Amino acid sequence: MTAVTYSDVWDLDVIFKGGSDSPEFTTHLQKAEHLIQLFHTKVNQWTPKNNLEDTIYLHELLVDFESVAKKLRQAGAFVGCLQAQNTEDQKANQLDSKVTSLSAVFQTALAGFDNLLTSIGDSIWGQMLKDESLIDLSFVLNERRERAKDKLSKEEEALINALGVDGYHGWGQLYDLVVGKIKIPFTENSEEKRLSVGQAFNKFSSPNREIRAEVFKNWEQAWGEQADLLAKTLNHLAGFRLSVYEKRGWEDVLKEPLTISRMEKATLETMWAVITESKELLVQYLNRKAKLLGLEKLSWFDLDAPYGKTESKVSYQEGAEFIQQQFSHFGEKMAAFARKAFEEQWIEGEDRPGKAPGGFCTFFPESNQSRIFMTYSGTPSNVSTLAHELGHGFHTFAMKGVHYLNRNYAMNVAETASTFAEMIVADAAVKNAKNEEEKLVLLDDKIQRTVALLMNIHARFLFETSFYEERKQGPVSSTRLNELMLSAQKEAYCDALDEYHPLFWASKLHFFITGVPFYNFPYTFGYLFSLGIYAKALAEGKGYEEKYIALLRDTASMTVEDLAEKHLQVDLTQKDFWEQAVKPCLDDIFEFLELTKDK
Repeated sequence: MTAVTYSDVWDLDVIFKGGSDSPEFTTHLQKAEHLIQLFHTKVNQWTPKNNLEDTIYLHELLVDFESVAKKLRQAGAFVGCLQAQNTEDQKANQLDSKVTSLSAVFQTALAGFDNLLTSIGDSIWGQMLKDESLIDLSFVLNERRERAKDKLSKEEEALINALGVDGYHGWGQLYDLVVGKIKIPFTENSEEKRLSVGQAFNKFSSPNREIRAEVFKNWEQAWGEQADLLAKTLNHLAGFRLSVYEKRGWEDVLKEPLTISRMEKATLETMWAVITESKELLVQYLNRKAKLLGLEKLSWFDLDAPYGKTESKVSYQEGAEFIQQQFSHFGEKMAAFARKAFEEQWIEGEDRPGKAPGGFCTFFPESNQSRIFMTYSGTPSNVSTLAHELGHGFHTFAMKGVHYLNRNYAMNVAETASTFAEMIVADAAVKNAKNEEEKLVLLDDKIQRTVALLMNIHARFLFETSFYEERKQGPVSSTRLNELMLSAQKEAYCDALDEYHPLFWASKLHFFITGVPFYNFPYTFGYLFSLGIYAKALAEGKGYEEKYIALLRDTASMTVEDLAEKHLQVDLTQKDFWEQAVKPCLDDIFEFLELTKDK
């Protein structure tokens, strides 16, 4: 397809040269700190007159708001990349603390800014938003104003932000530090190795059950040794949140995550109800997979096991070329974006020790570039993950030219774009299979993601819901956390597994992220929402790309219910959409069951 050989190591020097010792980055942080102080001063100097003269001052503050937000996003993205590429980079951890402190100061200034918005009368406010300089920002400004009304006083919110630096966010940073030091022992070719958690996790995709079982045993032991420390960390994170919620008068722990997701509770409840009603077929798949592997039931460490005995690997180069080719069938802009990402070394995929687990895509607004992080070891799942993260990157690319304050889309719609890209590649892989056996291998890999998003994520949601209810009464022990996780997994997987992963709460970063509580259901929403979009794309063909981009550009300036109504003409609070969205997942399972019935 191309003569270009792609590097699987990203280029961060083009952003800030010198890594965690970068003088450029030091200067960047100094500029950010100066701009934050200026913004804070201007906010404190503004006394709204409650007339249309406020429009001018508000517009000026929004210009400063945008400048600071870009600076901090650029800084946070860079530090996140430094920490991910080398978990032993102590200077990067120090920089992370600095960025967190700056962000807290900015949040305090924003709390004051938002509070001022509430002091403007409704009538004048409505007139102000009709001004040419503000009309495009009316949704986000209204949103900030309404959320501010729902919080404490400016002084109290400032205190929360200040205490959160060494309290709330400090516990989150401690988790990252602990995980960076965890090593999983593993014997390969008679050689004793100590794998990072990212490397060890990839072993769960091994076709060799003895390898999976050994890694899982050592995995459980390693996390178990840290369980009490991590339980304390999780309890303090939840305790901080619950204390804030209590002071604000928020009784429902889902209020914050739903508000962040711009989503109604009715939508969430309808989605889970339809998924629960659809699980019988997923259990049939799990039982058939167990039979094909010669087992009575699957264990947790078998869930990512590939079908068949093939050990063929997809090189990074082959994966990159396949992704670009499939994106081009959907639209030229998406393919061009992927090509740019590969050619300009936006992707860190090298399989080496010392990297953080998982994968992510982050955006550098001042450089107008993205960076993608993962550990690529050549499995079909790795190709899907790479496509998934490129989908995130395309989302930010599609919003080019949109006002920066209208680009802060929530996680649930962020996962829509990533899953849409992943679906293009996974679907193509199945359709392009050379024979039935290869088709089954790829179909199985595709269904594994369905199981993860409809069962694993459901378990996370059930666990977090029950944990927060118990945490209201006081700290929850590591033993009890194991019990809650085991119960959630059994319910989510309909008790279809032989052995579960009670320490999953400790090993999953998402429970310890301070920025977004309930970092789970948005994945499932994004997955199924993307399937609804994907169905339209298949029906309309290559010309759908522009409509898809139009949808992406609206993702941060309306609720998800309004987004679906405008671009898909559906009501997300009703079962119809979700039943149609789940159908392709079930069709995959039907096909798998049919092809394997005589095996």
